[in-house]
Amino acid sequence: MSLSIYKMRLANKHSLILRNKHSLILRNKKAQFNYELQDSLEAGIVLKGEEVKAIRAGKVDFSGSYVTILGQEAYVINLHIGLEDEKESRKTRKLLLHKKEIHYLAQKRDSSNLTIIPVSLYNKGPQIKLEIALARGKKKKGKKETVKRRDIERDTERELKEFTRN
Repeated sequence: MSLSIYKMRLANKHSLILRNKHSLILRNKKAQFNYELQDSLEAGIVLKGEEVKAIRAGKVDFSGSYVTILGQEAYVINLHIGLEDEKESRKTRKLLLHKKEIHYLAQKRDSSNLTIIPVSLYNKGPQIKLEIALARGKKKKGKKETVKRRDIERDTERELKEFTRN
């Protein structure tokens, strides 16, 4: 993946925008740091025209957002989509999932004490899709191990790069 194909920029401190010719991807960077991700699903999301424009402009904040299941429907709560009206920007939005998928998520969530969180937001043709995942919260020790592992990987890459140059 070369930087000439993808243009990167930070939308805010919780999401990263990657653009290529076909799709727009918004990722919840904090999800992998704060949670241990397990199963993931693709869900449609009910949006208005101005919300779609804001998403394509990268005005999305995943911090504090989660998915809940009420009855036979799934909703994403606290997903901030940058609109002029603050009340409308954090409203609850319905997710479009099959009943089997909703039943599966509810069963896993209840039996294993898991949380359902949004992981990424992307285009799939003309529709905007939300990737959601079952996740277990990490303890403070787990977060430290993640940072430690990332530092070790960065150091080894740096050493390999220096070794190949010489």
